[in-house]
Amino acid sequence: MKNVKAFIFDLDGVIVDTAKYHYLAWKKIANELGIDFTHEHNELLKGVSRVRSLDIILELGNIEATQENKDQWLVQKNEDYLSYLVNMDESEILPGVLPVLKFLKENKQGIALGSASKNAKPILEKTGIMDYFDVVVDGNDVSNAKPDPEVFLQAAKLLNATNENSIVFEDSVAGIQAANIANMTSVGIGDKEVLSEAQYIFSDFTQIDTSFIEALINNYNT
Repeated sequence: MKNVKAFIFDLDGVIVDTAKYHYLAWKKIANELGIDFTHEHNELLKGVSRVRSLDIILELGNIEATQENKDQWLVQKNEDYLSYLVNMDESEILPGVLPVLKFLKENKQGIALGSASKNAKPILEKTGIMDYFDVVVDGNDVSNAKPDPEVFLQAAKLLNATNENSIVFEDSVAGIQAANIANMTSVGIGDKEVLSEAQYIFSDFTQIDTSFIEALINNYNT
C-alpha cells in the first residue's frame, strides 16, 4: 500500500496571491497614521497574526494607541482586505500549485490548509479549490501565531498523520520555523536567502516536479 503523508499548505503567498491585498490594506492604514509602509516592512508581517501585525506597524511609526483605536483599525483593515477579495477567481492561484494538488489527490495523500488567515475558507471557495483540501485549519481555529506550530499540529492531527510524516509548504520565515519546531519537513516557497532555514527551497511551484513530491511520499532522500 502506498505511503500516506500529510501535505500542509499555507495560504497567502503559497497557494494564492492574496499577500498583495494584505499589503494594500495595511499600507492604507499605515499611511493614514503617517507611517511610510514599504514592501520590506511588509515582510515582517508574513505569517503573523492580524493583531501582532498592527502592533508591528505602530512600532514602526513609534505610535501609542488605545485598545479602542486598535480594534477600530483591525476592523477597517479586514473590511479593506475583504473588499479586494470580492472579485477573486481561479486566476489568483499561483502558477504550478494546481498540478501539485492534483497529483497529491490522485495519489490519495492527505491535504490540509494551515493558515493564520481568518478568511481562508471563502478564498478557497472563490478560487474553486476547496474540494482538494481534506482539512482546513485557519485563524479561526487556533490561538497561537507562527512560529508556534499549533496550526500545523492541528492539521496533522486531523489528517491522522505523525509530525514526521507531515510536509509543510510555507513562504514565511515564521512558518518555516513553526514546521521545523514541530519536526515536520519544511518546504520554502520564495527567496532562498530569506527562507534559508527550510529543508527544501523553491522559488515557486513551477520548480517542483512530481518526482520530488513522489520522493516525499515514499521517504526517499530528495
